[in-house]
Amino acid sequence: MFGQPQVPATDVSAVTDQTFLLDVREADEWQAGRAPNAVHAPMSLIQQNLSAIPNDRQIVVVCRVGGRSEQVVAWLVSQDYDALNLAGGMMAWAAAGRPIVNDAGSDGFVL
Repeated sequence: MFGQPQVPATDVSAVTDQTFLLDVREADEWQAGRAPNAVHAPMSLIQQNLSAIPNDRQIVVVCRVGGRSEQVVAWLVSQDYDALNLAGGMMAWAAAGRPIVNDAGSDGFVL
């Protein structure tokens, strides 16, 4: 890992309605299950989607286990965004008992 700022998945107070939760996993991972209210922008398309990422609030970036999201955090921080990596990714989110939904709006799972 690169030592970027992180927040643990168990820290519910850090991921609020005011937080922009950015999921950088691939489409199949996103469709299987994601955090409610997350916004999808695969890591490979993050530069193309930069205009859709707000720079007026904190961004928490998530992937499956935290590696891809940490790389995106490093890049966002270099672009003057206030970004944190969700430590442990969606695997840690699920282990913490946080909700996961799929495209149908029902219970999802981490792929």
